[in-house]
Amino acid sequence: MIQINSLKLPCGHSKEELEEKICKQLKISRSHLKSWKILRQSIDARKKPELFFVYLIEAEVDNERTIVKKLYNPSIVIASGQTYTFPKEGVLQQKHRPVIIGTGPAGLFCGYLLAQHGYRPILLERGSDVDNRSKKVEHFWETGELDEKTNVSFGEGGAGTFSDGKLNTLVKDKLMRNRKVLEIFVEHGAPEEILYQQKPHIGTDVLKNVIVSMRKSILEYGGEVRFDSCMTDLDVRDGALAGIWVNQTEYIACETLVLATGHSARDTFAMLGKHIHMEPKSFAVGVRIEHPQEMINFSQYGAAHVSSLGAASYKLTHQAENGRGVYSFCMCPGGFVVNASSEKGGLAVNGMSYHARDSKNANSALIVTVTPQDFPDASYMGGVAFQRRLEQAAYRAGNSKIPLQLFGDFKEGRISTGLGEVKPCTKGAYAFADLNQVLPKPLTEALCEAIPAFDRKIHGFAREDALLLGVESRTSSPLRMVRDENGESNVRGLYPCGEGAGYAGGITSAAMDGIRAAEWIAARFCP
Repeated sequence: MIQINSLKLPCGHSKEELEEKICKQLKISRSHLKSWKILRQSIDARKKPELFFVYLIEAEVDNERTIVKKLYNPSIVIASGQTYTFPKEGVLQQKHRPVIIGTGPAGLFCGYLLAQHGYRPILLERGSDVDNRSKKVEHFWETGELDEKTNVSFGEGGAGTFSDGKLNTLVKDKLMRNRKVLEIFVEHGAPEEILYQQKPHIGTDVLKNVIVSMRKSILEYGGEVRFDSCMTDLDVRDGALAGIWVNQTEYIACETLVLATGHSARDTFAMLGKHIHMEPKSFAVGVRIEHPQEMINFSQYGAAHVSSLGAASYKLTHQAENGRGVYSFCMCPGGFVVNASSEKGGLAVNGMSYHARDSKNANSALIVTVTPQDFPDASYMGGVAFQRRLEQAAYRAGNSKIPLQLFGDFKEGRISTGLGEVKPCTKGAYAFADLNQVLPKPLTEALCEAIPAFDRKIHGFAREDALLLGVESRTSSPLRMVRDENGESNVRGLYPCGEGAGYAGGITSAAMDGIRAAEWIAARFCP
């Protein structure tokens, strides 16, 4: 195979034009091009409104080495052919099947790889299956009646099920785990373009079907998936895992346990503190901001609509004078701000998009860094206490509804009395409130400084009627479960992984860490 890098064509080009460009780059006729595929596609918008796709292409032709040598072009090389490889199975015997706690991306992909290679794992999920979960979440958004066991944070697929479904990651990937995650998603119904897009995205509507398909594969491989099954304690003997308690009454013997709890399993964190080493860590909190999607499109593309590109996204960072970093996170083009609460008396928000990304608004988290020095206590649960304090303040401010404030009013510290041109796109009711009463002053000061700074990059970002909604407090885990170079905690046989354990920050990185946990187990034990 030959790789062609930096192949550029105007957005909206045809498949035939791309093939012609490939042949022109290789200086061959169309009949000599056996096959080709896109490895990566990005957008060049430096000369907007002229927009270009930039490709990394893999092509199959005759006499490949001769062609590459004759072209003498550093952008055209022989492909490495590197693919993902699961480790050779270990030799140690297990008395019991491995157990995985959580069916978010980390648990799901760990379970999938183990099941595929004959380990017959048992996956336990505290919430409901995705169909029943969706009904309960919709009921919550319509009525405000929260199910603390099954909600936007808990249930099949984890918190990522009700999100934008973004699959990009900054994790370096020499072992091709990222590619493996995307391939598994595509095998189970995700659109094929996620394999090459610079910012791949599934959308919550498509993701639900993909998750169900992956569950069915796990069952076909001999695994087991159980819902409404919450791990409530560990049985640790002489520093090693002997079993777990489920729903306080059922005992499951196991010597291998993967903890893929997700970042919101606070009761589980509290229980685990009796057994494993954990430490608080820095994370970030803030608000969601909504703008008209057409405004973002015009800024990024030079036009309100570009049919070949879809809704535009952005990524922004600012270092505030008070030392706080402010940045956009989990940006949802054409999306919704959703009530993502998981505890009664507290309120948290998240962003969500469907595959079409066709709502009128763009939204993103604008979050500010916080460190253990900000937490009310120095324990490993200090960050959780910090989150709860903000979420309870948000709940009170909005009288159980999503607290909302226009940016112009946020700057002045007054409660909004009406909307401007920007109308909220939310899942769950909202109410006007003063978010200055929710977030600590150093954070509101940093936001008031950062938003006008972002306006210099995206005109209109600091418009007076931009909407702020809070509180965005579940960006990542507020703690880390300490593990060694083999993935184990201080309790032998217990493998913390994913976002809840403090080793990931999104769907893809969590899935990759789940695969890594499966590799650690497989390299040690035989199926």
